Amino acid sequence: MKQIIFIFMSLLCFSCSSKAQNQTADTNVQSDKKILVAYFSCTGTTEKAADAIAKTVGGKLYQITPATAYTSADLDWNNKSSRSSIEMTTENSRPELGGEALNLKDYDMIFLGYPIWWNLCPRPVNTFLEKYDFSGKTVIPFATSGGSSITNSVKQLKKLYPKIVWGESRLLNGSVKQAGEWAKGVI
Repeated sequence: MKQIIFIFMSLLCFSCSSKAQNQTADTNVQSDKKILVAYFSCTGTTEKAADAIAKTVGGKLYQITPATAYTSADLDWNNKSSRSSIEMTTENSRPELGGEALNLKDYDMIFLGYPIWWNLCPRPVNTFLEKYDFSGKTVIPFATSGGSSITNSVKQLKKLYPKIVWGESRLLNGSVKQAGEWAKGVI
């Protein structure tokens, strides 16, 4: 009798373990689309959202990297002489990028993440959009912000880059789980 109970308990534990593993695997979505998650982040907030999206949709993570990294002083939006303030008040500012080169021919869909600066996307994102050919791609903007919405930044992106096919955008100030759930619904 003890052997029967032991076997029954073993089978029960095994089936519960298998079910838990399946539930974990189901949180990620596999798509037939080749997905790139490109993001610009100085403080790590947008990077966390981008990482969650890439993990959820099986996309390649790519950091948009300026040739010269931003310091805390560069990001001081209260200082009109800071690097970010000067860039954002100079409409045609396009900071040089560093980092690895991309072959966008390898991707169908690009999630594009950035923090909101001065109610817009940061200028390195503009440099990125002007550096590559987005023909035949869908670009889906997402942003993080301390107080602004994504609306004006997307409006400006659509105005500057009318040939890009833009997907529905989203402000992702919540948890990384929220970012992943949203991304699953987009693809």
